[in-house]
Amino acid sequence: MTTTTNKTWRTICDSSDLVKDSGICALLVNEANEQKVEEQIAIFHLPNSEEKIYAVGNYDPIGKANVLYRGIVGCIADEPVVASPLYKQHFSLKTGRCLQEEQSIAVYDIRIENELVQVFY
Repeated sequence: MTTTTNKTWRTICDSSDLVKDSGICALLVNEANEQKVEEQIAIFHLPNSEEKIYAVGNYDPIGKANVLYRGIVGCIADEPVVASPLYKQHFSLKTGRCLQEEQSIAVYDIRIENELVQVFY
C-alpha cells in the first residue's frame, strides 16, 4: 500500500482566537488513502518573539497526555519554549526538542494570511 500525503496550507482559526503569550489547542484532520487521521496541535502566540506564532504537537510524550497548549511559555537561552504542565519539561517551539530528556514533539509550519491562522499539513 502506497501512502501519499497531500500537504497544503489549511485554515485553523481566526487570528483573533489567539491568546497573547499563551496557547490554544486545535484538531488537525487529514483524510488520506481513505483513512481519517486526527492529531491535536498547540498554537502559541508570542508577539515579542521573532516568529510571533508557533505550532507544535499537543501530545506530551513524557506525561503521555494532550496538554502542551496549557503549558507556560518562555525562553531559555533565547530559545522559545513551552513547559509541560505535567512534569515541567521544556520543549523548543522551533525544533520540538525536549531540553531535559531525549524526547521531541512535532513542529508545524504556521502563518497568518488575511487574519487567518494557517498550518501546513
